[in-house]
Amino acid sequence: MNKTNKVAWFVFGFLAIGVGLYPLMYFFADGEIGLRLSKTEALLANTVWNIGFYGHILFGGIALMVGWIQFSKRFRNANLNRHRIIGKIYMISVSLSGICGFFIAFYATGGWIAKSGFIGLAIVWLYFTSGAYFAAKKSDIQKHQVYMIYSYAACFAAVTLRIWLPLLTIAIGAFIPAYRVVAWACWIPNMLFAYVWVKNKGLSLG
Repeated sequence: MNKTNKVAWFVFGFLAIGVGLYPLMYFFADGEIGLRLSKTEALLANTVWNIGFYGHILFGGIALMVGWIQFSKRFRNANLNRHRIIGKIYMISVSLSGICGFFIAFYATGGWIAKSGFIGLAIVWLYFTSGAYFAAKKSDIQKHQVYMIYSYAACFAAVTLRIWLPLLTIAIGAFIPAYRVVAWACWIPNMLFAYVWVKNKGLSLG
């Protein structure tokens, strides 16, 4: 691995772990913080929504933190059993976070533009993750790799959202319009990047 790739790998891991730990702030904060500040008091008092919200950020954080190491070929080849265990943790975490995310997306701030963006993200994330699981069960390694690239690209939306949102808020000058844009911008470019990555690696679903 050359110096540029090492730096990129370090940044990739740093962002994955850093944002993966971010949900802890919600559990230990004194009062409402982050996206909860944009919610109504009635919604914040809704038990079912809170279960969905905390389930989404907690298991999404776990998926983000454990998923990135799976892309290390050295780790994968030297620790196949650990790779499988981590993969199961990732799959379970995505399933729980994705289902919770799909539910709370219907309550997203910013109306149906934002709601549909996050609903789409949840569907795409669950689809590619389940596809990766079934491909692994059938020992179709190439298909498993492709689906996992797309799955983690969707998972990484948690990172890109936190990069894009403040920049868009500054550029647009208001939070709500920026949030509508970021509901799509946090994951569509990620999927395009995944598509290019898959093509460059010479992989396919065929």
